[in-house]
Amino acid sequence: MARDEQFLAQVPPNERDPVAEPQSDSESDSAESAAEDGAVPAKKSRFNKKMIVIGGAVVLLLIIGGVLAAMFLFKGEAKGEEAAAGEHAAAPAEGGHGEAGATYIDAPAMVVNLRGADGTARFLKIRFTLVPESAGKVEEIKAKLPAVVDAFQPFLRELRPEDLAGSAAVFRIKEEMLVRANGALGPGEIKDILIQDLIQQ
Repeated sequence: MARDEQFLAQVPPNERDPVAEPQSDSESDSAESAAEDGAVPAKKSRFNKKMIVIGGAVVLLLIIGGVLAAMFLFKGEAKGEEAAAGEHAAAPAEGGHGEAGATYIDAPAMVVNLRGADGTARFLKIRFTLVPESAGKVEEIKAKLPAVVDAFQPFLRELRPEDLAGSAAVFRIKEEMLVRANGALGPGEIKDILIQDLIQQ
């Protein structure tokens, strides 16, 4: 035994056989603890990878949720603005003030029979809006609206079905109605007539 120890003492440490070399208890304990320490970092690294993947997924979901929430908020604001614009646009049709102070007066729809060459009964339905020159005279014009409708009756009854053909016909009818409206109300009281419907039956 003493010879073996002397022999080992003479052999350099890097040439010693690890199998043949006896290990002390302290060396074996340190080897076991090193093995255990090597296993723990392997488990920790797997745990860290899982945490990174889960954390990345949570961050991605938060980003997607934020983008969707922003889209819904902006859509809601846009719809609110469109609804407000729709309410402002509906006001002129009801006889209120429109853009740039324009005022509109809705007239009742008129139905008149047309003069047909072949004797068949035909009808014309027309719905129009008056645009007064001055917004201050709206109530006065509304009071005289029956006189305006009465001035339109003879002209509309004299129309023939062929007088309504083409877009130029609509322009001619508007011009004739404007002349008759200003004749009934006074010169320059109405600046335009807007035809809403012109239906021949």
